[in-house]
Amino acid sequence: PALPPLPPSFCFCSTSTTSSSHYHNFLQTTTIMKTVILATLIAGAAAFAPAQSGVRTTSLNAVPEADAQYTDDIGVVAPLGVWDPSGILARGPEEVARLRELEIKHGRIAMFAFVGYIVHANGIKFPWAMQMDGTPFPDANGNPPALWDTVSDDAKWQIFGLIAFLEFWSELSTPNHKHYMAGGKPGDFPDFISGPEGIPHPVPFNLYDPFKLSKNMSEEKKESRLRAELNNGRAAMLGIFGFLSEQSAEGSVPLLKGVVPHYDGEVMAPFVTNYLGSAWGIN
Repeated sequence: PALPPLPPSFCFCSTSTTSSSHYHNFLQTTTIMKTVILATLIAGAAAFAPAQSGVRTTSLNAVPEADAQYTDDIGVVAPLGVWDPSGILARGPEEVARLRELEIKHGRIAMFAFVGYIVHANGIKFPWAMQMDGTPFPDANGNPPALWDTVSDDAKWQIFGLIAFLEFWSELSTPNHKHYMAGGKPGDFPDFISGPEGIPHPVPFNLYDPFKLSKNMSEEKKESRLRAELNNGRAAMLGIFGFLSEQSAEGSVPLLKGVVPHYDGEVMAPFVTNYLGSAWGIN
C-alpha cells in the first residue's frame, strides 16, 4: 500500500534542508505572487464596480429589498458593498447559505493548493520514503502539476478517499450541529463523534481547532477570523489559477512569465490515465 504524499499544510514542517538558491526562489516566488494577487484584486474590483445604469443597484446607499438584509453579511467587502447582479440573494436564505458554504470550502482548498504549490515548486519535501516499497517523494524539478503526475494511483486513491469522507461528514446534520441550509453556519465543520451513532473508534482530535484553542474566543473575534479566512480564500483561488493558467498557456499571466515552468499535461485531470474515456478509446 502507498502512503499519501506530502500534505500541503504540513510541507513547511519538513526536516529536509534546502539550498540557499531554493530559499531565494521561494522568497522571489512568494513576493511575485503577492503582487499578482494584489493586481488581480484591484482589477477585479474595477471590473465588478457597480454600473451607473441597469435594473439592479448594487451600492449600499440604495440596495434592492432582497439585498438589504445582507448589507452586513460576512462576505460583503468595501467599497463594492452588496454585489449581486444575478439576483442570487432573491432565491432565499437556503440558497445563499449553500453558495456561501461552497465559497468557503473552495477557498479553503485553494489555500491548501496555493501554499502546497509554492512549497513543491521549491523542492521542499519529507526526507523519508513516500511508499512502503521505498519510493521517495517526487521532485519533478519544481513543477507541481508534473509532480502530481508522478504520484502513484494507489496514493491518489487514498487522498481522494479521505476527501470523500470529509465531504460526507461535512454534510451531516446532528442534534449538536445543524446543516448550513437548515439554520446552521456555513463553513462550520461538525466535530467527529465516536460511538454507535458516529465513527466506530475513538477520534482524539477534530478537524477544526483540534487543541480547543478557540474555546473561549469571543463571537466578534470568530467573525473577524471568518471574514479574513473568506477573503484569503478568494485571493488563493485567484492565485492558484494564476499559476496553472500561466503554466498551461504561457503569457496568460504576464507577471508570472518565466517564473513558473510550462506544463504539457492536463491540469484538471486527477489521473494520467483517462480511466473513464479509455472504455471508448479516448486517451
